[in-house]
Amino acid sequence: MFLKTIQQVKRFFVILLGLTVLLAGVIMLVTPGPGWAAIFAGLAILSAAEVLWARRLMEKLKDKGKQIVSSVRGKSETPAATPAPSAPSAPAVGAPAAPDSANRVN
Repeated sequence: MFLKTIQQVKRFFVILLGLTVLLAGVIMLVTPGPGWAAIFAGLAILSAAEVLWARRLMEKLKDKGKQIVSSVRGKSETPAATPAPSAPSAPAVGAPAAPDSANRVN
């Protein structure tokens, strides 16, 4: 019986810590500070404490983050536009010039 009470007290304090970090993160969204990092940390603490709603929210945020990362990476990996064909370039240095009938000396 005593062991179960200790586990319940420990779980209570872990949940209290998670809620405190989560609340601090929400406050830091409108004040200076790492708000999103604190929110994720608070959700991670609550998920570890077997709080079901926190675990579900954390999974949704992870999935959304993966979608954002894949869409950003997908756009950056697209090939660049093919350049339009340009005018013919001058012959390379040392290459023989093509015969031109207008410049021919008889």
